[in-house]
Amino acid sequence: MIHVLAILTALPGKRAAVLEAFQANVPAVHAEDGCIEYTAVVDVEGANPAFGPDTFVVVEKWETMAALKAHAASPHMAAYGEKVKHLMATHAVHVLSPV
Repeated sequence: MIHVLAILTALPGKRAAVLEAFQANVPAVHAEDGCIEYTAVVDVEGANPAFGPDTFVVVEKWETMAALKAHAASPHMAAYGEKVKHLMATHAVHVLSPV
């Protein structure tokens, strides 16, 4: 199994707009072969340390690296990227394996 943590930071005040586009794309991702989990999470109120009000983390699990690569190359992910690229400040994607 492949685990992915994608730490995404929107431009100030734009996280809600990015999350709206993200949520609209979730059904297409869940329908992909090899998708086990794909969800967005934000800081719990009062968390310390916290990522902050403009950041969310996408928690993903994929059956194989091939499934993850197919996900990254999918048309719906390209469309999502086009919708939000002007709203994003930074991103970091960590691809991990369980130990």
